[in-house]
Amino acid sequence: MAMKKKPVTGMKDILPKEMAIRDYCIGLIKETYKTFGFTSVETPCVEHIENLSSNQGGENEKLIFKILKRGDKLTSSAKKLVETGADEKGAIDTGVLTEEGLRYDLTLPLSRYYSNNANDLPSPFKALQMGNVWRADRPQRGRYRQFMQCDIDILGESSIIAEIELILATTTLLGKLDFKNFTIRINDRRILKAMAAYSGFEEKDYDTVFIILDKMDKIGLEGVKEEPVSCGYSEASVDKYLNLFDKASGDIEGVRFIKNELGEFLDAEVSENLETIITSVENAKSAEFKMQFDPTLVRGMSYYTGPIFEISMDEYGGSVGGGGRYDEMIGKFIGTPTPACGFSIGFERIIMLLLENDFKIPGESNKKAYLIEKGMPDDKLLKILDKAKAERENGTFVNVVIMKKNKKFQKDQMALEGYNEFVEFFKDRDI
Repeated sequence: MAMKKKPVTGMKDILPKEMAIRDYCIGLIKETYKTFGFTSVETPCVEHIENLSSNQGGENEKLIFKILKRGDKLTSSAKKLVETGADEKGAIDTGVLTEEGLRYDLTLPLSRYYSNNANDLPSPFKALQMGNVWRADRPQRGRYRQFMQCDIDILGESSIIAEIELILATTTLLGKLDFKNFTIRINDRRILKAMAAYSGFEEKDYDTVFIILDKMDKIGLEGVKEEPVSCGYSEASVDKYLNLFDKASGDIEGVRFIKNELGEFLDAEVSENLETIITSVENAKSAEFKMQFDPTLVRGMSYYTGPIFEISMDEYGGSVGGGGRYDEMIGKFIGTPTPACGFSIGFERIIMLLLENDFKIPGESNKKAYLIEKGMPDDKLLKILDKAKAERENGTFVNVVIMKKNKKFQKDQMALEGYNEFVEFFKDRDI
């Protein structure tokens, strides 16, 4: 049977043009974040299944690529499975046949990393982590089953300077990639909970209500109203809840309206901190974007405990990054509360937009190709190689290749890789 040449569903081969842009972006990301004091770290792509299934990852925990036990462990577990008549899928889901899985994000692995190495790290610790993650998701535009994430996190800092620095660092990077007029939407999980309590919802129902609210951009206000009512929630509570969103504007005044309306249901410091984050970023920003208070912003991860934010770009039609404060996750590893806040850019979506916009890598305008006729004598070949060496030392990109019969097609293919100058060398001509 012939071997399959296409990649596995939801994964892709990366061609040279895209790879060049990816390499450039990775370099720019590291360079930019380094100026904000972030240090590169790396964690394994495989994590303990107990950690991945700890109710921290929201819907992503349903998308874990699980790794079966190996050798005697698998044989013993499988034998026990047969003897007890247990359901095979259930055994996999509950970890009877599995003990590890591929990471679905970088936040959980970073929390484990910090918990294991805190004594050897500064406080606060500003971490930059880039790496592939895996989710058994349905592939679509800008979404794959294997994709790179790029996270910056500040661990051990309880003040809002962490949120401000994360937003400024991320937006500075996007500005360097020529993205303009995007929006940083910001909210706070404590505001979401206070609004739900003010409207009469019970705490046990918060997550269900938030999941419905998260569909606002897809089904609109009326759709969001119909779903909780059809689930049996009080129409009066739903109306009171949605009325808050209808009246709250997307600026500082919106934050103040929510603060005044909720009264005792919301700690005043929460809204005051949100105001300070918005105004501080607006005053210190170095890129063209706007800050928008969005009380409908939920973020799917259940580990968020405070401010949350997302990057919205009209040209994409959705989020290209997000993050927030998660002060309780590290404590689940070490038993001691540790403040933490992070921001992740959607690396794959950013690359997709750059490709669609025909992004040109700065400094690569002078890419030259030497096309050498086949059978070039050694003495002339050495002269050509010396010439290429001299040009490379002066910063020119020089690719030395043998000339093909279909020279036009060869040049067209190289032009797609950014080569804009071609020098031809023939056996019967002087070098």
